[in-house]
Amino acid sequence: MKKLLVVSVVALAFLAAFTTVQAQDTKLVLATGGTAGTYYPFGGAIAKIWNSKIPGMNVTAQTTGASAENVRLVNKKEAELAMVQSDTLDFAYKAQAPFKEKLTNMKAIAVLYPEIIQVVVRADSPVKTFADLKGKKVGVGAPGSGTEANFRQLCDAYGLAKADVNAQYLSFAESAEQFKDKHIDAFLVTAGIPNAAIMDIGSVQEVRIVNISGDVAKKLAAKYPFLSEAKIPKGTYKGQTEDVNTMAVNAVLIVNSEIKDDIVYKLTKALFENQAELATAHAKGKELNLQNAAKGVSIPFHPGAEKYFKEKGIMK
Repeated sequence: MKKLLVVSVVALAFLAAFTTVQAQDTKLVLATGGTAGTYYPFGGAIAKIWNSKIPGMNVTAQTTGASAENVRLVNKKEAELAMVQSDTLDFAYKAQAPFKEKLTNMKAIAVLYPEIIQVVVRADSPVKTFADLKGKKVGVGAPGSGTEANFRQLCDAYGLAKADVNAQYLSFAESAEQFKDKHIDAFLVTAGIPNAAIMDIGSVQEVRIVNISGDVAKKLAAKYPFLSEAKIPKGTYKGQTEDVNTMAVNAVLIVNSEIKDDIVYKLTKALFENQAELATAHAKGKELNLQNAAKGVSIPFHPGAEKYFKEKGIMK
């Protein structure tokens, strides 16, 4: 009897140790974006929530070239999680430019917040509409990024050929530095507002955000269903005295399809049930909205996320 008891105790101890190792073994990488964008700091805040609220969870936020690179990283299993623009997800899933093959080894977890397309010029620039960028030197985002895709969509809507604009493939931080030094005339940022790179420039020189509205905005929304009309409220940036009309996509949290359902369920639950704490850690956390979490995404949701959304009544 004593021998059986000893064996049982040893077995239970081994099981407990094994379970602890298994829990500590949940190490995930969250691909974000450049340090001057919104993805990296917000991704860091999300990772902190997960690591503090889910026992044994260890998520590391990693800086990257943003959306297009993030899709490839998740599909190649070089990152388990990523933040990606909804339009880039659509292109990757359907093998549309800049993607040459379908990338489908990924699932959505949730919409995080709207990402605003911001075309930045100097306050005294003669550029009044996007069409006026013809012949100008413009920072269009990192190669293959969601921002670059938005640049191409805007060129199409305004009737500009690729050769009409002297495109500079720069990250947000690089665009900001080039703009400060007057090496470029304008640059694009697709990100949450306010954006750190634009705020940084605004502290040393006056800038203006170009309006995208009217028939062009309707044309864009009709041709690219993942785009919607948006507004940058006055006062968002220094010297901005009026609302700016523009377009937006969604920032979406995705995961590799092979990550277990229970892990994704825990990630989804912790994200939304600690929204107030996330909002304190980063301004974008205020825009995380459970009611909008499953809207505006064209790829399938992960079963783990679906389970949580069904519990909350936002999915059938």
